[in-house]
Amino acid sequence: MSINRRKFVKKTIHAGGAFYFGMLPGCRSDDYKSAAIQGNHSTVVEAVSPSIRDGNGKLIGDQVHRLLNNAMENLLQTTNAAHAWKKLFGKDDVVGIKINCLAGRGMSTHQELVEAIVEGLKSADLPERNIIIWDRSNRDLHKAGYQIKTGRNQLRCLGNDYSGYTREIYEFGAVGSSLSRILVDQCSAIINVPIVKDHGIVGITNALKNYFGAIHNPNKYHDNCGDPFIADVYMLPHIRKKNRLIISDLLTAQYEGGPPFMPQWSWDHNGILVGFDPVAMDTLAWTKIEQKRREHNLPTLKAAGREPTYIATAADEHHQLGTNNLKQIKLVKI
Repeated sequence: MSINRRKFVKKTIHAGGAFYFGMLPGCRSDDYKSAAIQGNHSTVVEAVSPSIRDGNGKLIGDQVHRLLNNAMENLLQTTNAAHAWKKLFGKDDVVGIKINCLAGRGMSTHQELVEAIVEGLKSADLPERNIIIWDRSNRDLHKAGYQIKTGRNQLRCLGNDYSGYTREIYEFGAVGSSLSRILVDQCSAIINVPIVKDHGIVGITNALKNYFGAIHNPNKYHDNCGDPFIADVYMLPHIRKKNRLIISDLLTAQYEGGPPFMPQWSWDHNGILVGFDPVAMDTLAWTKIEQKRREHNLPTLKAAGREPTYIATAADEHHQLGTNNLKQIKLVKI
């Protein structure tokens, strides 16, 4: 894409009002705005509970479900979790739950959290056949412990390699990619469910980078710590408009050695982050990773040569996907 065309696309999006606080594309109604967006502040809920694990350190599904419901009630400012889910999703939606299974069982989106999300969607009257759990490939899903399900009249769990990618190339800024047909053809809305971890090339992986699992050529976009590529991928219309909720998995997280699972550098945070703003979510995740690195006498990501500058790019005037200003992030801890 030529430089002039890039400028035209960016200016067109800017003129169209893509600024995150002015619109949250794809939401079925505007009643969430008073809860999540107050002036120029973006609300993120952090829910943490040590009781979500049993004496052997295994996650307790019912407790994870309760943790998620509490987070949703606080984010949407309601005392009823089902009402919170209904504010975001209608019974006719087809909702894709985009998880991250690259690292296998040790450092992938936890099944207990995904099961809690499925129950939340069902409380909004979505039938199971309207819910799709998905990631890059069936192999990744299987390695992470998920059961592949492709039947049309049931809850589905499948990879892009099963459904394929679009023939059309979608472009923004420095990227041009085919997109998952699960995203483009099957889903009306997406819940982005990344796992928070260190990344040996781009610094961290969380909400923004999780959509590298939706394109056919993510290997091309890791140069310069993923900047501006990660922000540009999120701007592709089917991603930006269909992403309706972000639930970051902080049940177990990793501060060094990623993206593979390195148990010596992981910790049980026993929590989740829930919000709408991917830039704010990544900013908070980065803060937590840096805190753990300090505690273990590791250099900052900037000193290590992999500062995730793409987060600031995602907040700039050309992308306006959210805020990376901590003063504009309202963190609600429960």
